[in-house]
Formats: sequence, C-alpha cells, structure tokens
Amino acid sequence: MNFLQKLFSGRADTPGRYYLFTVRCRRCGELIEGRVDLENDLSVDYDDGDDTYHCRKVLMGAGNALCYQQIEAVFRFDASRKLLVREVVSGGVFVE
Repeated sequence: MNFLQKLFSGRADTPGRYYLFTVRCRRCGELIEGRVDLENDLSVDYDDGDDTYHCRKVLMGAGNALCYQQIEAVFRFDASRKLLVREVVSGGVFVE
C-alpha cells in the first residue's frame, strides 16, 4: 500500500526536477498552471550546433467560463537542462 501512496501522491521526489509555470488565457482570463519534467519532457535539438533542449506544452483550462481555448507554450533549455533560455506562448500570456 505504501508503494501506491508514493506513486499517486503527486509530490516531486527530486527538488528542482520540474519547471513550474502559469499562463493566463487571453480569451477568458483563467489562470492555468503547468509543469515541465526536466528529466522526461525535454527533447534534444541538434540544429543549433550546441545541444539545446526544447519542450512544447498545450494547456486548456477547466472550461468553467465555457472557454476551451488551447494555449501553447514552447520552452528552450540549455545543454544542462536547468537554465531556461527562451519561452514563447500563443493564446495566452505568462504570469510571474
């Protein structure tokens, strides 16, 4: 039973493993939280000559305001996969 509790607890085992972000929908203004798993979600990009990593996330709110706008967030990290180089969002804006 302890194994299942750890599996479904939703807590991060390693500090700093996730990059957490929040976006605001441009259509309805809903705040939507997302996360990037720095160990599993990133894909290597060999085009630039130096190894950088990128990730694309598509988020959608709960639909409480009858808004089902998809918000696409694209992230680019350096070779160490810890330092965020660039973030771009369409359909919303990033919230600090």
